[in-house]
Amino acid sequence: MPSSPSSPSSAPSSRRPYLIGAGVAAAALLLGFASYTATKPADREATAAPAPSAPAPTGSASASEPDTGAESGIYPELEAYARREARDPLAVGRADAPVVMIEYADYQCGYCGKFARDTEPELIRRYVDEGVLRIEWRNFPIFGEDSERAARASWAAGRQGRFHEFHRAAYAKGAKEKGFSPERVTDLARESGVRDLERFARDLDGKAARDAVAADQRQGYELGASSTPSFLVNGRPLAGAQPLEAFTEAIEAAAAKKSGSAATSGPASSDPAAGR
Repeated sequence: MPSSPSSPSSAPSSRRPYLIGAGVAAAALLLGFASYTATKPADREATAAPAPSAPAPTGSASASEPDTGAESGIYPELEAYARREARDPLAVGRADAPVVMIEYADYQCGYCGKFARDTEPELIRRYVDEGVLRIEWRNFPIFGEDSERAARASWAAGRQGRFHEFHRAAYAKGAKEKGFSPERVTDLARESGVRDLERFARDLDGKAARDAVAADQRQGYELGASSTPSFLVNGRPLAGAQPLEAFTEAIEAAAAKKSGSAATSGPASSDPAAGR
């Protein structure tokens, strides 16, 4: 992994992303330009606030044009950001799935909630359940203390196998308006079926949770993400709660490319673990 900044919890507006080579630099520019305005104004939730450091939109980045850059916006070196850990509690889908989508998200982000409620379940039904797609979540808290606490709480719930249940509860309609105080995240953990709430409280405020969230946060900043949600689909950056079709197109194109690569390179590369 590339080197990372030493203080990931500082405000996004005071940071500069670390870039690891020309491909990542280009991807960082793409994510930055796409920003939170990638969705149409009419589609935005009225209560959602813009990301603190989101740059002004440009004419070259929109929901209909998400893939500018090298080879239609695909940066192969960014595929290495996928962890593919079989027991990762913050992931769903086969570790050897041909396509990995990484999401960088904040629990106080209205667009992240919209994606979690409206788009994510359909992607799971169409692609994860069919073994084509793996989704890996990265906590990318950018809205302050409550965001940091909710991120750690999701990680702590994952320690007891309840990350996905916490994820759904925290992104339920109206959930973010209630905030993520210590009492509130404990209520969400209880609602999510976390059995040992004393352990949850210890994990929530422990060093391991803080380190895990900081590592995810650093990775997002390295990529130049300045808003949430931001995504990588096999090295292709996408920004914003875009229409379902934007994700299905990216996933199917990535799957077709993987299938074509396997066919042309022969049996030696057909092992999903090859090259990792």
